[in-house]
Amino acid sequence: MRVLVVGERGREVVEACAIAAGRGAEVRHRARFADALADLRSGRGADLLLVDLELDVGAIVRALAQERIWLPVVAYGIGAEPRAAVAAIRAGAKEFVPLPPDPELIAAVIASLAGEERELVSEDPAMLAVVDLARQYAPAEASVLITGESGTGKEVMARFIHRHSRRAHGPFVSVNCAAIPEQLLESELFGHERGAFTGAIARRIGKFEEAGGGTLLLDEISEMEPRLQAKLLRAIQEREIDRIGGSRPVKVDIRLIATSNRDLERAVAEGSFREDLYFRLNVLAIHLPPLRERPRDIVALAKHFAARFARLNGLPERPLDEAAIARLLAHPWRGNIRELENCIHRAVLLARGPAIGPEAIVLAPPGARPPAARSATPGLVGRTLAEVERDLIVDTLRHTGGNRTHAATILGISIRTLRNKLKQYQEEGVPVPPPGTEARTPEDP
Repeated sequence: MRVLVVGERGREVVEACAIAAGRGAEVRHRARFADALADLRSGRGADLLLVDLELDVGAIVRALAQERIWLPVVAYGIGAEPRAAVAAIRAGAKEFVPLPPDPELIAAVIASLAGEERELVSEDPAMLAVVDLARQYAPAEASVLITGESGTGKEVMARFIHRHSRRAHGPFVSVNCAAIPEQLLESELFGHERGAFTGAIARRIGKFEEAGGGTLLLDEISEMEPRLQAKLLRAIQEREIDRIGGSRPVKVDIRLIATSNRDLERAVAEGSFREDLYFRLNVLAIHLPPLRERPRDIVALAKHFAARFARLNGLPERPLDEAAIARLLAHPWRGNIRELENCIHRAVLLARGPAIGPEAIVLAPPGARPPAARSATPGLVGRTLAEVERDLIVDTLRHTGGNRTHAATILGISIRTLRNKLKQYQEEGVPVPPPGTEARTPEDP
């Protein structure tokens, strides 16, 4: 996880950088955005840009978009007014982090935006056989295709293969093909030359070159548009790429891993995925079984998450009692490991007494599907102002993983006002996300 900090190097900023580094992030600092932009163009990539609120956050967001650089921006400020934080988010920042820093808030922001590198935890024979196969594949140079349902740990497996490969000393670069618009994805992967398009004021190195000597992960490759599939096929076959606007090919040295939660053979039959690309990717194949087919992993992962979230929230570690484990084993886990992780996080926060009991295990109804993404305040016409305010507050709290302080900052209200609102909602029977990555206080509803 690579964090690039832009702004003056004051005491609070140094402290925040130290916290991020302590959470496993690789942190670099640049006083000026021009220097940070030069880093990004040259292939010294980042997963997260942390920008001083004193700088023009909107201009930075626009500059990145103009040069087709896909990078989440988080604003930070020292004693900043709530209005300034809200303005930064409206200008395109994904989050705001107040300084002096709160360690858990920084950890939550990094985890939610840059992705959290998770340890591969397994005790079930069905999964251990897959891990053994991955160990066999790791030393090879051939492409690997990892398939499985959403939430089964495909990126974790990709990182495991990289760590056990002959390229472990090189970079591991991940690109989410589903999250990046097609026009930006082409620049993200292959880079561009100066003048290639309006806004391309300098050469930009893409992820293929950035991952040189290491591994490039193309996450959810089935979402890539056919035009880019053809360009990717050539890159795999010839071991060279064409930057946008370039006049000559550029040799690349990468090991490619791709993931998909879709049936690629069906996608080929339907014409949405190239057959020749499928065979190029599917040299070595790994399929991750869903969590419901690896029951011993349910228990192993639950214990792992319980210990991790206890440490994260500054709470005592509690074991899962037998009744709680039985409840976990009886659930179908349609959301796989991601659903289990969220469930255990809630359980750690809700548990009382010496162990985590079944009363702390809050599960989705059997057969329920994960909620579809939606806007924060849909269908405004015909609704009261109080209803719109309630939905905005609850959705913001859900967005921050239950962190009250962070939500209050984004909403531009005091933490006391937020807590009073949440208490009112709970009394009205409205579900409220439990406290997340911050210490609970007696006031917390």
